[in-house]
Amino acid sequence: MKVDLSVEISGIKVKNPSMLAAGILGVSASSLVRVAEAGAGGVVTKSLGVEPKEGYPGPTLVEVGKGVGFLNAMGLPNPGFEAFKEDLILYKKRCKVPIIVSIFGSDAEEFQKVASGISEAKPDGYELNVSCPHGGRYGAIIGSDPSILTKVVKAVKDVIDRPVFVKLTPNVTDISNIAMAAEKAEANAITAINTLKAMVIDIHAKKPVLGNKFGGLSGPAIRPIAVRCIYEIFEKVEIPIIGVGGITRWEEAAEFILAGAKAFQIGSALSMNNFKIFNEITKGLANYMEQMGIKKIDEMVGIAHE
Repeated sequence: MKVDLSVEISGIKVKNPSMLAAGILGVSASSLVRVAEAGAGGVVTKSLGVEPKEGYPGPTLVEVGKGVGFLNAMGLPNPGFEAFKEDLILYKKRCKVPIIVSIFGSDAEEFQKVASGISEAKPDGYELNVSCPHGGRYGAIIGSDPSILTKVVKAVKDVIDRPVFVKLTPNVTDISNIAMAAEKAEANAITAINTLKAMVIDIHAKKPVLGNKFGGLSGPAIRPIAVRCIYEIFEKVEIPIIGVGGITRWEEAAEFILAGAKAFQIGSALSMNNFKIFNEITKGLANYMEQMGIKKIDEMVGIAHE
């Protein structure tokens, strides 16, 4: 039986459901091309804002136990959307794998300015980062309030003609309510989840390890939370879900799809330059589908709800 791994997410066609998560290697055209050539079905850039941003003082990243995950507080460092245009244009010339631009802002006007400004570089879609747990006025404070989120989504939709994904924070009481607000505002898809707000303390120095004191936890430790969030969201919205959070093996990718995700993103697993992971996961997923008599990814999505 021939298995078809291709999927379409709000009009964006990808050869397989694996994607590069925002903030991981999405800092230049060359790094994005490298990921695409490694087998990713799509790539997401580092989050871009209105102006260049240096981020927080170090330390900005710490491993939390072997195989548990990472805690980071980068502070959304980026060159600004104007400076990134050339990289985006270069990527589009060199690679046909769809590219999603992650953008952030402090309010609807800033989101709109970034989205409109970078539109001339013709990204395939936009992912709204309204969920960074350590972004201050740029972060989860936006994605935790349905009314503010609605204004942001509508402002972006008013100035661009490409699909808009909304990346949600798990640091809320009911993530499905936030997803429903995004859908009502006409978002085209949901990305879930971003990192969890967390902290580690150096018992010898007697102070927080990170320069920003607290940051976002990613990696295997948050995977069960991501699965639960995807499961809950799937039951409340009709738009596609892109799952992200601690995927390292094909079995875990399959779990996300069964919970309701149509595609999935990989981030922390690339920390050891494991570019083989995209092909490894998609190959394992294809073998599983063949064994189960599943011909297309769409046939898998949300089966765990039946």
